[in-house]
Amino acid sequence: MREYKTQMEAAKKGIITPEMEKVAQKEYRSPEEIREKVGRGVIAIPANVNHTSLSPEGIGEGLRTKINVNLGVSGDCHDYDREMEKVKLSLKYGAEAIMDLSNCGKTNIFRKKLIEMSPAMIGTVPMYDAIGYLEKDLLDITAEDFLKVVRAHAEEGVDFMTIHAGINRRAVEAFRRQGRKMNIVSRGGSLLFAWMEMTGNENPFYEHYEEVLEILREYDVTISLGDALRPGCISDATDAGQISELIELGNLTKRAWEKNVQVMVEGPGHMAMNEIAANMTLQKRLCHNAPFYVLGPLVTDIFPGYDHITSAIGGAIAAANGADFLCYVTPAEHLRLPDISDVKEGIMAGKIAAHAADIAKGVPHARDRDDEMAAARHAVDWEKMFEIAADGEKAREYFESTPPSDRHTCSMCGKMCAVRTTNMILEGKEVKFCTEK
Repeated sequence: MREYKTQMEAAKKGIITPEMEKVAQKEYRSPEEIREKVGRGVIAIPANVNHTSLSPEGIGEGLRTKINVNLGVSGDCHDYDREMEKVKLSLKYGAEAIMDLSNCGKTNIFRKKLIEMSPAMIGTVPMYDAIGYLEKDLLDITAEDFLKVVRAHAEEGVDFMTIHAGINRRAVEAFRRQGRKMNIVSRGGSLLFAWMEMTGNENPFYEHYEEVLEILREYDVTISLGDALRPGCISDATDAGQISELIELGNLTKRAWEKNVQVMVEGPGHMAMNEIAANMTLQKRLCHNAPFYVLGPLVTDIFPGYDHITSAIGGAIAAANGADFLCYVTPAEHLRLPDISDVKEGIMAGKIAAHAADIAKGVPHARDRDDEMAAARHAVDWEKMFEIAADGEKAREYFESTPPSDRHTCSMCGKMCAVRTTNMILEGKEVKFCTEK
């Protein structure tokens, strides 16, 4: 039996866990540095004791920016085989986390299978699953019922859970007083708001926060403090509701750390580019430098069908300014449940944002593959380029779709390729176009 309940407890006791060792190896850091930062809460290693297939990852200060993929069934799209195909695609392209956001029927069979086979971290939002799991309407669910769902997910092996504990009565008052164009756009947040208004009770996850923490501590589940009042359009960004909830999340962060429960804090959804950096600083300040998990942020509201791009722009800025974990957004955002091609587009957009930010932040070895790609392009070595590329299959497909007559170039420039021309001159060769065969 191990000497600690959670990664944070071990870190505070001076114990370097196998998970810390693995994260240190992946991140080119010393195990002692990882331990020290886990102990302070600025790095989290979500690793449920029952997730035996996990390849642990660290999220937080000085580490590579990680990405999360959302998937799961809904009432209109109830095909778990298709969702499992999305899981396999997510793992293939290097997503570090997968959140099962299924909200229809008995979801635990799929979730258990997912946890059994996935080396990626698994996250859930128990609030989404409550109605299907309990087979009760929202008004009939009790505070104790919500805790039962949290325990069930923890027992199954979920590594992190989004718990919307910050939308208490004080935050709701600020939200009502401010007024918004989009009101509440968080699914979990809206359900809790509705439950609170219909029952007249306080948010059960806030009122019974100590009990939630005890459940999470028992299985070493990281709490991801959900942003129920995140802005759903750029006009609502950085308003009283968002900031009021963020202040509450800072207090909840400290309370979780006192119980040795690891924490991530979730951040804004829609926000103009010029506000992002300040929001990252504000979040880190108010939430004591806990790892920050952002959805987007989407930097404009008028590009449905392209929101993987609006999200990648915001995500890159956010991560370069301190965000640690990016939730992908697909082209289907705001329109429908994403299909498998949407999932791939969302993953690659998220990976671009994360990698670009890691280069900007100077994360150790972040530029290594970029330098390798530059060398391969200098040598016009197509096979090496496809090998290095984040999506070599797509790169090869594009290249081969209009093949050049000379394999030392591509069909855009042909023999006028700048790299080829410069290489030939530096090698002492004569460049010819009209007479060269």
